[in-house]
Amino acid sequence: MAKQTVAEQYVDLVARAGVQRMYGVVGDSLNPVVDAIRRRDDIEWIQVRHEEVAAFAAGAEAQITGRLAACAGSCGPGNLHLINGLFDAHRSMAPVLALAAQIPSSEIGTGYFQETHPDRLFAESSHYSELVSTPQQMPRVIQTAIQHAVGRRGVSVVSLPGDIAGQDAPQGTAELAMAPERPAIRPGDQELSRLVELVDGAKKVTLFCGRGVAGAHQEVMALASKLKAPVAHALRGKEHIQYDNPYDVGMSGLLGYGAAYDAMHECDLLILLGTDFPYSDFLPRNVRVVQVDVQPERLGRRTRLDLAVWGDVRETLRGLTPLVRERTSRRFLDRMLHQHADALEGAVKAYTRNVDKHIPIHPEFVASVLDEEAADDAIFTVDTGMSNVWAARYLTPNGKRRVLGSFVHGSMANALPQAIGAQFLDRGRQVVSMSGDGGFSMLMGDFLTLVQYDLPVKVVLFNNSSLGMVDLEMMVDGLPPHGTSYPHTDYAAIATAAGARGIRVEKPSDVRDALREAFRHNGPALVDVVTDPDALSMPPKITTEQITGFALSASRTILNGGVGRMAHLARTNLRNIPRP
Repeated sequence: MAKQTVAEQYVDLVARAGVQRMYGVVGDSLNPVVDAIRRRDDIEWIQVRHEEVAAFAAGAEAQITGRLAACAGSCGPGNLHLINGLFDAHRSMAPVLALAAQIPSSEIGTGYFQETHPDRLFAESSHYSELVSTPQQMPRVIQTAIQHAVGRRGVSVVSLPGDIAGQDAPQGTAELAMAPERPAIRPGDQELSRLVELVDGAKKVTLFCGRGVAGAHQEVMALASKLKAPVAHALRGKEHIQYDNPYDVGMSGLLGYGAAYDAMHECDLLILLGTDFPYSDFLPRNVRVVQVDVQPERLGRRTRLDLAVWGDVRETLRGLTPLVRERTSRRFLDRMLHQHADALEGAVKAYTRNVDKHIPIHPEFVASVLDEEAADDAIFTVDTGMSNVWAARYLTPNGKRRVLGSFVHGSMANALPQAIGAQFLDRGRQVVSMSGDGGFSMLMGDFLTLVQYDLPVKVVLFNNSSLGMVDLEMMVDGLPPHGTSYPHTDYAAIATAAGARGIRVEKPSDVRDALREAFRHNGPALVDVVTDPDALSMPPKITTEQITGFALSASRTILNGGVGRMAHLARTNLRNIPRP
């Protein structure tokens, strides 16, 4: 075998692990690695403008495919910029391998120019973070890093000094034993028997689903059918469980709607399926609770449990459903379905009032039209903040669409970078970034990355010249909004100047045509929609205490605006209720 440098060996091992591209910003200590990529055909260097974007893009790739993705940063400030995107990837259980280039090995510990200690700094945002000190370390460190990222679903970080990267690697082929497909975890017989007892002993059961129900839609529907149980979901469970679901009663949480909150509090037994739902104030205190999760450290950390079940949702339900007693009464389910439909219908009426004439444009209207015009298999990336609200309430899941956001880490500016990673996976698939003007402007420089690589991402910009969610947070605390407004900016003009298609929309009658024009455009496009900054205004006579109450019962939909086609789906479910 031809002699390799350590940098060449690193790239070879990463490519053999299935990585097809590495996102980053080139520089000094990272140069040997980038040069090694330049000379290969099976892996590509993706030049972004900011390393945070590199980490977000890699995390998006990993979330969509479930496979290892990669990013890199040069020494000191370069790799420090990765940390926010890596935190998001790690908390989203996205398998990402990050390379943190390091200063010359002989200078570590001397306060050298740009010196940091990335092996320490990234410890909290990774399962594995290690420094390569000698060429002999490289193969086993990379092997261990990849196994941690793939096997434990999260981030691994390898710190590599530039001088070590340029040295000769030890002779001989470096081995790479990839982790096999993740095995299914079935709960023990004792836990399953106890779960059957609890289910059979309850008159009213509600299922609450998180991201862990991915791949288990059929099994959840089978259990709900047998138990006549309402099915509620958290935000991250929405795309996996809401479609083709005649038992749907909406979403709980800060962005919640429908009857989910009441269904969870009025049941006798609440079964949490694959969710690490963080908002304990929304969980009932006087109801029996079972939690099923494949990650044992998550069991019971949000609420008191009557039973903790360690297992995959799909495998657990396959074992459970045949054993439980079938219910004949639909009384509880039907009451929740009616309550859900009524709540959504009332919200829709608020949303539709003068919507075609309101200027500035209702953001709810924009999201609703986007839902109708976007492709059936579109990938949506969603900025944290009010874009999150509109996505949660208006995007209609169908089993083919995907929705990515910073749903656990809650970072601003995630949507555009995640769209970059999603679009590189498949240039023929529609990718839509639902961006707020605050988040978009934070990492706006990487809009140029779309232009550079001619990525056909469509950015739908909700431009209200404010940080709308922060306004709401201040109002909930009884504070007047301050420091949340931006000067009015024509982002469509900026997009056009950058070489993309920019479309400015100021009238609601132009929204649909603008979206269609953007979707027809072959390259990157930005639809700059001037939206109402007061879309979140509360009724004028509401008290501070009542505003705070919104955070404990968001299912009452105090926010202005509706919930799009979900109201229609709820009414459809009512039509399917059997007649006596």
